[in-house]
Amino acid sequence: MSSLPLTSPSPDLERAWMQHALALAERATREDDEIPVGALVVDAGGTVIGEGWNRNIAEHDPSAHAEIVAMRHAGRALGNHRLVGCTLVVTLEPCAMCAMAMVHARIARVVFGAHDPKTGAAGSVFDVLGDPRHNHRVDVHGGVLAEVAGPMLTNYFRRKRGLPPR
Repeated sequence: MSSLPLTSPSPDLERAWMQHALALAERATREDDEIPVGALVVDAGGTVIGEGWNRNIAEHDPSAHAEIVAMRHAGRALGNHRLVGCTLVVTLEPCAMCAMAMVHARIARVVFGAHDPKTGAAGSVFDVLGDPRHNHRVDVHGGVLAEVAGPMLTNYFRRKRGLPPR
């Protein structure tokens, strides 16, 4: 795990975190032939305390999305199910399951790459993270390195369908 100083997340720092998450997404496909989504959890001091990539196919676990895997690792690292003050960085806008897990974990902030116009729960289709009915809301910053994350996902599915990459 790496450590970066954090006062307030600068765009450069968010891009560095996203590059780390994109490397994890590449591992998802290369090592497990999973959909390329990578995630990491960074504590308030800037230290990466959890990381993961999609593992639901390899682990036969519908909940093993990259965000859930990263939060599980972060919870073990902190010895707590609450991830107060942490930022979750993920290459794809979280789905409703992952978004609710972030609310329950008390994640402070999520930074994501590509928007998900089909199942995105951070504003694209649903706004689970900002819903005022929850007792906790998560600050959202989307579109970080979307120009890399989006094509990575598109090309994964094109390869699966036997189509050339874009």
